[in-house]
Amino acid sequence: MTQGIPEVPQGGVGRTLTLELARVTERAAIAAARLRGQGNEKEADQAAVDAMRRELNLLPVDGTVVIGEGERDEAPMLYIGERIGGGGTAVDLAVDPLEGTTLCAKDMPGAIAVMAMAERGSLLAAPDVYMQKIAIGPGYPPGLVDLDASPADNIAALARAKGVHPSQITAIILDRPRHISLVSAVRATGAGIRLISDGDIAGIIFTTSPEETGVDIYLGTGAAPEGVIAAGALRCIGGQMQGRLILDSADKRARAERMGISEPNRKYELTDLARGDVIVAATGVTDGALLKGVRFKPGVIETETVVYRSSTGTVRRILGQHRAERFAG
Repeated sequence: MTQGIPEVPQGGVGRTLTLELARVTERAAIAAARLRGQGNEKEADQAAVDAMRRELNLLPVDGTVVIGEGERDEAPMLYIGERIGGGGTAVDLAVDPLEGTTLCAKDMPGAIAVMAMAERGSLLAAPDVYMQKIAIGPGYPPGLVDLDASPADNIAALARAKGVHPSQITAIILDRPRHISLVSAVRATGAGIRLISDGDIAGIIFTTSPEETGVDIYLGTGAAPEGVIAAGALRCIGGQMQGRLILDSADKRARAERMGISEPNRKYELTDLARGDVIVAATGVTDGALLKGVRFKPGVIETETVVYRSSTGTVRRILGQHRAERFAG
């Protein structure tokens, strides 16, 4: 048994849910997009949460939120432990109704509505804390990079595997004060850095297609929900990822222990974070490198969604046209 993730039988979450999941993130994205550029992060986030919950409750699933926006029902968010769905297939849910609340509030690129669904017991159940992460795309020997190795060693190993000088490697890192030392260490290798203000799910996904995105490796610390969802995406696309929960207080360690995590310093591999049959859906809220944002046109709302499924290894892009009258109010 994997710590925090009990063994589950094979069987999958069902192909019919793939399109249904796209519908969930489309609705959340449209709700948030109505508040783009208005400077109210909480209001935009709440709109996305409410829309996502409404759609999830229409699905034929017996869902449990294992990664959400908090652990107690202190606010009307999709909280960890919340039961969702109309009954049916038992599934885990990892949700981020609006990744990039600041991006949406400022109408900056890269805000998305995103979630993952997997067989019951397949997604790491973890408290809403930070997670240290490292990720690269597919096509490399297993274990090429390691969370416990230095930035210099990881950059050097990746450069050797690609057959290039470290100066031709680009790392993507969240632009945060906590990453000052990491940025310095990466730059000391000669590698380039793309700093992002938000959106590390997309940042991790970018590593899977460096020829298109120019990003080779993700490094740094971000939120645990985004880490689990990104791991689900990598399960579908391919790649390597490790994560470690930042449980730096007695309260956080106690919360983690209540969720079945007894090793606070454990380094999680990709299949520890997300395994079994995983579906990940993301819809653009604002325009970004991963997805176009919601378009409001006379009588029509347009969306772009990407859906990943691990059991088939498929990536589907869905351009949706929705009758605006159905979204009135």
